[in-house]
Amino acid sequence: MLICKTVAEVRAAVSDLRQAGSVGLVTTMGALHPGHMALIAAAQADHASVVATIFVNPTQFGNPADLDTYPRTEDADLALLRDAGVAAVFMPDAGVMYPPGDQTVVETVALAQSYHGAVRPGHFRGVATVVTKLFNIVGADAAYFGEKDYQQLAVIRRMVADLFIPIAIHGVPTVREDDGLAMSSRNVRLTPGDRAAARVLHRALRAAEDTIHRGGTVQEAVQTIHEIVADEPRATLTGLDIVNVADFTPATGDPTAPIGIMISAQFGDVLLIDQKEIDP
Repeated sequence: MLICKTVAEVRAAVSDLRQAGSVGLVTTMGALHPGHMALIAAAQADHASVVATIFVNPTQFGNPADLDTYPRTEDADLALLRDAGVAAVFMPDAGVMYPPGDQTVVETVALAQSYHGAVRPGHFRGVATVVTKLFNIVGADAAYFGEKDYQQLAVIRRMVADLFIPIAIHGVPTVREDDGLAMSSRNVRLTPGDRAAARVLHRALRAAEDTIHRGGTVQEAVQTIHEIVADEPRATLTGLDIVNVADFTPATGDPTAPIGIMISAQFGDVLLIDQKEIDP
């Protein structure tokens, strides 16, 4: 497995890999878990070679403390990627991604500032900017993202369409722990008490699904989630949005087509997100 630190190194690696066929890309911030490895497996199923990136992107963190405490497990990450058969890993430092004089940003303006973006100002601008840079640097044929980061996936799809970036985007279903908690690099920062409490997110989403399947409205599903999360004293609901899957517009009333629920909650100093698509 090649480890590339510079733009020139990863571009040379991808050029060589193209001799064997197409190249898939999985972008990560490290602290890899089975959710990331599911992305790797999905990319490997479609492409001759897979390139992964590990870069903790500073521009998508609104809280400097959150950036400082983000888990960094480089040696373990590389071992996982090597064992999985990843062909190359791009691990730039911040100076490579944001060299002196850098000033260009990418933002899906309305989408980035709505829903979860309204409570995380600048987050999706940072995501879109760094992902655009990685797409341009690596030049892969396709990229794979987890559906857990539901709005992020929508932002990236919008960005790729708007900028005519020649890359296919694939969403991969959320991977969960045995108790339903969505796997996340942030989970390791939860205290034992908060880790147990965090199961409330999946429980609330399933209850909302039951509400819809019993003929309930979107507003009733929202009420269900609020009531369940409110019963967990360690959880503070910070975001709850329900959208139409087809166009990512707010869903209301009696759903007649698939809807997507996006939820975020604070457990101590850790913000967790989760999602669920529901076909009524």
